[in-house]
Amino acid sequence: MRRRLINSTLAVVLVVIAVFGVSLVIVETRTISSSAQESVDSEAQRLASIVDSRLVGHEKVSTEILQGQIDVSTRYAVIEIPGRDTIRIGTKPEGGVIRGTADGESGEKVSVEESRSSVTREVGKTLLIIGAVALLAIVAATLLAVRQANKLAAPLTDLAETAERLGSGDPRPRHKRYAVPELDRVADVLDSSAERIARMLTAERRLAADASHQLRTPLTALSMRLEEITLTEDLDTVKEEATIALTQVERLTDVVERLLTNSRDPRTGSAVTFDLDEVVKQQLEEWRPAYRSSGRAIVRSGKTNLRAVGTPGAVAQVMAALIENSLMHGGGTVAVRTRVTGNQAVIEVTDEGPGVPPDLGARIFERTISGRNSTGIGLAVARDLAEADGGRLEMLQQQPPVFALFLSRDGKVVRPLNDSEPEPTIR
Repeated sequence: MRRRLINSTLAVVLVVIAVFGVSLVIVETRTISSSAQESVDSEAQRLASIVDSRLVGHEKVSTEILQGQIDVSTRYAVIEIPGRDTIRIGTKPEGGVIRGTADGESGEKVSVEESRSSVTREVGKTLLIIGAVALLAIVAATLLAVRQANKLAAPLTDLAETAERLGSGDPRPRHKRYAVPELDRVADVLDSSAERIARMLTAERRLAADASHQLRTPLTALSMRLEEITLTEDLDTVKEEATIALTQVERLTDVVERLLTNSRDPRTGSAVTFDLDEVVKQQLEEWRPAYRSSGRAIVRSGKTNLRAVGTPGAVAQVMAALIENSLMHGGGTVAVRTRVTGNQAVIEVTDEGPGVPPDLGARIFERTISGRNSTGIGLAVARDLAEADGGRLEMLQQQPPVFALFLSRDGKVVRPLNDSEPEPTIR
C-alpha cells in the first residue's frame, strides 16, 4: 500500500508538471521569439531614423559612421540608399536568422539580422530553469508522498496487528488513535469488539467454572443414591432411593437451566412465592448420607411454615453450597436454622469448625478465594444466585462460621446491611 500511495502521488504530480510545464515552455518560447523580433524591428527602425536625419542634413552616411550605432558582434545591418552604394555593417550570420526591416523617408531601406541561435540559447536557459523547478517539485512531492504513505500505512499495519491479536485470543483493547477520522473509527470498532470478546470469554470461562462446581454436588449425590439402589434388595428401599434420585435429577436439570440463564444475563431471576420448609427438608435429606459417611450430623432448628419469594432451585443451590462448604471446611455438627427478621426470611448455616481465617473474612465471597485446596467459586456463585432473585448472602460471624441467606417475604428487594443496623449473630 505504501508503494501504491507513493506511485499515485507521483503520477499526479508528473501529470501536473507535464501539462503546466509544456504549456509554460510553449508560452516562454513564443515570448522570447517575439521579444527578439521586436528588438530587431526596433533596431532597424532606429537605424533608418539615423540615416534619414543625416540625409536631410546633407551629412555623410558611411559604414564607419553607422558602425557604432549597432552591436556588430551579434547583429548584421544592410542599408540601401537610392543612388548610392549599399552599406553593410557587421558580419552576416549563418543559419537561421531573425530579420527586421524599415523604410526611411528618403527612400532608403534598412535591414537588420540577428542569428536565431541567440533565441535558442534564451529558450534553453528557460527550459533549464523550468526543468530545475520541475525536478524540485518532484523531489518535494516524493518526500511528501513518502511521509503521507508512512502516516497512513503505519496505522493500517498497526490495526492489522490488532485484528490478528484479536483472532489469536488476546482481546485486550489498545485505545490507540491516529488523528485520522476514518482510521480512528476502525480503531474504535476494534476496541469495542475486543471488549465484547473479552466479556464473552469471561462469561464462557465463568460458565465453565460454575458448571463444574455446581454440577459436582448433584452428580455426587445422585451417584450415592444409585449405589444404594445397587446394594439393596428391598423393593421399598429401591423405590424410595429411586424417587430421591429422580428428585436429584430434576434438581440437576434446574441447576443446568439456572447456569445457562445466568450466563445469558446474571441479573435475570424467576422469583416466585414458595414453601421454604420443602427446600430445607429436601437439602437435609440429600446431604445426610454424605454427613453420615463422614461421621458427622446435620440438624435443623428455628421457625417453620415459612414462605419466601425467590427461585426454589436457586435457593436449593445456595443452601447446597453452604452445606457443602461446612462439610469440606467445617467440623462437628452442622446446624440449619430458619428465622424471620422484618419482612425477610433467613436461613442460617453454621458448624463447630475453626471458622473463617481473619485474613479471608472480607474476601470470602470473591472468586478464587479459598481457605483450602478448592476452586474458591462456590460462595461467589451462591451469592450471585441469591442476588439474582433480590436476596442476599452474608457471613454474619467468622468464628464459629455463620452464613445467612436473606430472602424477601413480600417480593421487595432485600436491603443490604448498614453499619448502623448490625445483624444479630447466633447465640
